Amino acid sequence: MTVSLEQLRRCHVAVDLGAARTRVYIKGLGLVVDEPSAAAMNTRTGSLIAVGTLAEQMTGRTPDYIRVVRPVTGGTVIDIEMAQRMLRQLLGEKLRRQLRRKPRMRAAACTPHDSDPLAQRATVETLVGLGARRVELVDTLIAAAVGCGLPVEQPTASMIMVCGAATTQIAVLSLGSIVTAVRIPIGGDAIDHAVIQHLRQHHELMLPSQAVRPLQVALSGGALTAHGPATTEIHGRDVATGLARSVHVDTAAVQQAIHAPLTAVLDGLGKILRDCPPDLVADIADCGIMMVGGSALLPGLDQMLRKATGVPVHIAERPDVCSVLGLGAMLDGKIQPLVLDPLAC
Repeated sequence: MTVSLEQLRRCHVAVDLGAARTRVYIKGLGLVVDEPSAAAMNTRTGSLIAVGTLAEQMTGRTPDYIRVVRPVTGGTVIDIEMAQRMLRQLLGEKLRRQLRRKPRMRAAACTPHDSDPLAQRATVETLVGLGARRVELVDTLIAAAVGCGLPVEQPTASMIMVCGAATTQIAVLSLGSIVTAVRIPIGGDAIDHAVIQHLRQHHELMLPSQAVRPLQVALSGGALTAHGPATTEIHGRDVATGLARSVHVDTAAVQQAIHAPLTAVLDGLGKILRDCPPDLVADIADCGIMMVGGSALLPGLDQMLRKATGVPVHIAERPDVCSVLGLGAMLDGKIQPLVLDPLAC
């Protein structure tokens, strides 16, 4: 599918439906929604209880008749009706009233690289159900590259890595198009699962899911201290007794557990570099790799990639919102037309 900058400038709203967070950018207003992609539903009545941050806080803390669902997985809408209900609640009545004033509202949405037609159709139907008369789809890689300020329209290589919750997308861009790209089904959720499994197997401790990310930040320090290996005290539930218990966890061991699922990401990175023409690889060696996405902030990830590839690795200034800000820049006409006319997705 191909969409031009002129078509995008006619759009009124940009949506980034991610597995972890949903973001909405409205032309002239900026980023108006940045909330977790979660909804809490009463299974007895079918009513929606909460969405966004409040629904995410309910995870694991609700009675049986309240279920917390995530209608988006890996950038693909798996429950169109629930995604529409979640978006309506996140936008609120005031913003929905503003959008209804546009009789022929157009929307733009990010889609993962190489997504299948069914996934693209689900995204389109979700936004059409909210009142959009036309939906333009843009590759997440190009939107993120524009959002973090990479010179995608220049005849030089720009390498970007979009680290999402469910997938990691890597691409090399030049002259406004994707030269080579790969999508890997490994993301921040797989890293969280690796930490939980490590604590369960080696310490017989069950960790609450919402405590995994703060734990990773706590483990971001060095593996050694003046008194020997660094340790962190972790609170959780004992697997055998079910009682609350705290253990001292070796920082280096947990860091190794975090790195284990990233082997596939390193393989994909190597494949991209092998498939690139030599001139573009030389550009990448000078400019480095730009990391965007919420999982780009995982402690030590950039250092591991730098060590494995030997090229500079940079993290965008606001890595979690680069994709939707890139779409917003296209809607507002803040970037010049590309040297090669289309944006391909």
